[in-house]
Amino acid sequence: MARWSISCQNWTPTAVGDTANFTAPYMALQGGSATQRISYWEVYMGGLAGASAPTLMVFAADSTVFATASPGGRLTALDVATAALAAPMVFSYNAATQPQRLSTGHKLALAFNAFGGIVKWTCAPGEEIGQVGASNNTGEHSLTAFTGGTPGAMSAHVIFEPF
Repeated sequence: MARWSISCQNWTPTAVGDTANFTAPYMALQGGSATQRISYWEVYMGGLAGASAPTLMVFAADSTVFATASPGGRLTALDVATAALAAPMVFSYNAATQPQRLSTGHKLALAFNAFGGIVKWTCAPGEEIGQVGASNNTGEHSLTAFTGGTPGAMSAHVIFEPF
């Protein structure tokens, strides 16, 4: 299968605690069907803040998935020759029903200073983060700010592969 990317330019995440409704903006990806599997390969964030901004970011599974998404970024295949998917993934930056982070679903703690800092996680072969379906706890992952710190402006992307 082909790899895909979700990306957002110049956004400032809102810090939320576990099991609380997200406040836009955030980056969340939901599977396109009950059986679609997604493997995550990379998470990157580059700071754009104008002053020191310790930003506590978390990549985690969501205990409540979003509904009626309003994308604020981009969902795109990395290869221009990629065929359209029968059940495309859904990307959200804001939604009518906001997701909630699973308190036991934290996969990556990606704290960095958004005042020019960068953070990049790339999986080792065979160490991809996986999800399946489109339901609570297993079918959606999000990149959000966690409570504490002072979230700053950033650009970010997440590279993944659906199959």
